Amino acid sequence: MKKSAKLVLGTLLLAAPLFMLSFIVKTGHIVSLTTAHTEAGDVSGVKNADGEITAFKGIPFAAPPVGDLRWKAPQPAKHWDGVKKCDAFGPSPMQAKPTPFMVYTSEFLIPEQPISEDCLYLNVWTGAKAKSEKRPVFLWIYGGGFSSGGTACPIYDGEAMAKKGIIFVSANYRVGVFGFFAHPELTKESPDKQSGNYGLMDQVAALKWIKKNIAAFGGDPNNVTIAGQSAGSMAVNALVASPLTKGLFNRAIAESGSLTVKNPAIPTGTLKLAEADGVKAADKAGAKSLADLRAMPAEDAMKKLQGRYSPIVDGYVLPEPIPDIVAAGKQNHMPVIIGWNGDEFGSGPVKKEDFVKRAQQTYGADAETFLKFFPAETDEQATASQVKLSRDQVFALSGYNWANIQSGYADAPVYVYNFDRKIPANGDFVKYGAFHTGEVCYVMNNLKFLNNRPFGPTDNKLADMMSDYWVNFIKTGNPNGNGLPEWPKYTAAGNLVEVFDAESKSAKLPDKGALDFLLSKTGK
Repeated sequence: MKKSAKLVLGTLLLAAPLFMLSFIVKTGHIVSLTTAHTEAGDVSGVKNADGEITAFKGIPFAAPPVGDLRWKAPQPAKHWDGVKKCDAFGPSPMQAKPTPFMVYTSEFLIPEQPISEDCLYLNVWTGAKAKSEKRPVFLWIYGGGFSSGGTACPIYDGEAMAKKGIIFVSANYRVGVFGFFAHPELTKESPDKQSGNYGLMDQVAALKWIKKNIAAFGGDPNNVTIAGQSAGSMAVNALVASPLTKGLFNRAIAESGSLTVKNPAIPTGTLKLAEADGVKAADKAGAKSLADLRAMPAEDAMKKLQGRYSPIVDGYVLPEPIPDIVAAGKQNHMPVIIGWNGDEFGSGPVKKEDFVKRAQQTYGADAETFLKFFPAETDEQATASQVKLSRDQVFALSGYNWANIQSGYADAPVYVYNFDRKIPANGDFVKYGAFHTGEVCYVMNNLKFLNNRPFGPTDNKLADMMSDYWVNFIKTGNPNGNGLPEWPKYTAAGNLVEVFDAESKSAKLPDKGALDFLLSKTGK
């Protein structure tokens, strides 16, 4: 071979790896971040089909809260040697076996297995190709009434949002008796002299994990947005209100739930009341000490210590009631998205006579005003009014109150939405309309995970638009961006909201009069 030919061939061979690497990176067929280093050890993830996103599932972010760690603040995860393969979700929190109900088929529920008290695992979806990218971070907090739920629900998959340039994180937290059980002996042994908010402390621990570790996945620990739906949204409200989270996140999204007024579905009592309930439950279960309580198998504890468990004013995570914290402006100030759905939980048939009678009993001389906002001249109208009333009392009212307060802060803009898209359905599912949790699959661009739904171009367009709004907000604190209709900031005077439907638009809040009436009658 001539010397010149050898030189050309050698140059090509040297250039080939660089050319191939450039080609692979540009076409998105490889992600270099298939392994990452965390404080507890190295982890490996799994690339999706096109190599664009790596998912790390089941990363321990705290020690298993079992044995002596049951009903204690989350402790650091133990260090491991080598590389931990993180290719499957960790166990869902301890709860009853998931059973489909109403409109909630399997894609809305955790898998049947594994379910365990050892549940403090999180998941990361990243498209970063280098640790230095500093992509904005999104932490998803699931709903479930503080008694169920988990990150392994199919609709919570983070791949689609990660493809839009963010790092998607979801984290388990303890629910039910394991997440919110209070007792005087637990308070006594706690260095912070509190008990009962372990589920919220798990969420704080996940945020601290993000602060310390997310840079290894290409994320920016100083650009974090938290979001949640239903109880997860109420948890977002609690985290915004808590002094423990200062500096851990920058923005918040609350979908269908907050606790800025008394909520008929989720009571938030005092530590003293929760302790008294804990003593009664322990006595009924025959437990004479904390050792007895912690020795109970998880299934037995769940069955024998039954109660209504949810966040409490413990003097530590929540030093005061959330309505008081928010009203006094003591919460963490940041941009917020707040919204609720058109139908939420719906209602069974209601007789007009029964609806009018309850209105008169509840509102007395103001019943006539109430019935102007919630008419009941026919059974059908009474049923529709009951759907609207349930939605407003449990979800809309507190969000509306929060938005009005928030709009007074120049440093913390608020954007409000109403999700009114009656989700395409077949058979009996048609009646659920714009149901509770229905917006999640649109926000996450995850319509493909819903079973047997006749989605069309309208829904795909809406999902792409909503997820763009959310991603823009996660990146900048403003949902608006190129190609999107303008979503105006909410003000108490202008009360403009974004209405998401087959045809989305900004409009005056449709139910302002009804919400103002209910707010005037609700203890805050």
